[in-house]
Amino acid sequence: MSHLEFIEEKEKFSIAEVSRLTLVPKHTLRYWEDEVKILRPIRNSSGKRIYRKEDVETVFKIKNLLYNERYTIEGVKKYLIKDKKKSNASNNCQEHMPDSKFLQDIKSELKHILKLLRDI
Repeated sequence: MSHLEFIEEKEKFSIAEVSRLTLVPKHTLRYWEDEVKILRPIRNSSGKRIYRKEDVETVFKIKNLLYNERYTIEGVKKYLIKDKKKSNASNNCQEHMPDSKFLQDIKSELKHILKLLRDI
């Protein structure tokens, strides 16, 4: 079974599983968790780290940025924060942005109300 198949099958991973999948030592994962605040695995009732699929993807991103792209830890933080903001902004715009016709109608209605108020 390949790593990708293993990731697709599971929803939650222990730190040992993430370490084996990503070839990143457990102590390094804990360090990244402390330094890169975006990497936030949840904890179970006994306090053990539980990584979700998104967390595993983040570990792969961090590893790539540090080892292949030669970023510093500070650079990784900035990159991931900017990436997350961009992702959130694009999701928010697509989900919550009303169409321009709707906005034009509201603007027209507000102008009409303002004219009525001035005439009083």
